[in-house]
Amino acid sequence: MGRRSPITNRVRELRDKHGSMTQAELGDAIGVTRQTIIAIEQGRYSPSLESAFRIARVFGVGLEEVFRWDE
Repeated sequence: MGRRSPITNRVRELRDKHGSMTQAELGDAIGVTRQTIIAIEQGRYSPSLESAFRIARVFGVGLEEVFRWDE
């Protein structure tokens, strides 16, 4: 199993709060695959900075409301 990233996120929670948006819908909205969204939510993959900003913009929140870096 891969090493977990020190970056945690609230992507799944935010999808639920925004009309139960699916992983595929979020992926389409930011230009990545559903599998990428799954990996981000599970902490197995840290998105590019551009994708992170796109995710925050989709939900209308600041970047730090979606992602947190635990040193």
